[in-house]
Amino acid sequence: MISNALVKSGKYILMAAALSSSALLFAANLNLDNSKSTVHVVFKQMEVPVQARFKKFQAQIDYNASKPELSTAKVEIDVNSIDLPAPEYNQEVLKKEWFNAAQFAKASFISTSMKNLGAGKLEVSGNLTIKGKTLAVRFPLQVKTEAKGFSFEGNLPIKRLQFNIGEGEWKDTSMVADEVMIKFKVVTTSP
Repeated sequence: MISNALVKSGKYILMAAALSSSALLFAANLNLDNSKSTVHVVFKQMEVPVQARFKKFQAQIDYNASKPELSTAKVEIDVNSIDLPAPEYNQEVLKKEWFNAAQFAKASFISTSMKNLGAGKLEVSGNLTIKGKTLAVRFPLQVKTEAKGFSFEGNLPIKRLQFNIGEGEWKDTSMVADEVMIKFKVVTTSP
C-alpha cells in the first residue's frame, strides 16, 4: 500500500514537470520581469487537481513583433525551486524516482520555430528537456503588449511518464495521473 505522503509527493512532482515545460517560451532580447512571471504545473493525484509552481527560472527571449516567425526562446527552470501546496513534499519530488534533481537540476525548453497565427497568437515548437530526456513539443502562445514589453501566456500538456517522472511504483497512473499541464505567463520589459 502506498502511503499518503508518497501519493502527495507524486502529485507535486508532476506539477513541477509541467511547470518546467511552461516556463520556456517568451520575447525579443527582452528582460524577464520575475515579479510578474509565473510557471505552474497542474496534475491530478487520486483524481484531485494539484497545482505547484517553480520559483526560479530564466528566459532568453528574442521576440520580433513584426515577424514573429523569426523569434527565438530559451528557458531554464531550477527544478530545486519547486513549491508545492504541501511544503513537506518539496524535497520528496526532488528524489531519484521523480525529478532526480541531484543529477538533473535544470529543465529546459529551446524553441525551434514559431508560427504566426494572427491576432497575437503563435504556435511554438521546440525541444523540452526534463530529467535528461528531450522531446519535441508544440503549443499555442498568446502574446500581448505590456507597458514596456510583452507578456507571453500559454499551456503545454505533457505526459510525465515520457520523461521518467515517477519511476518504480510511481508509474501507476491510478495514483498520480500521467497528464500534466504546464501553465505559464512570462512578462518582459525592454532592455
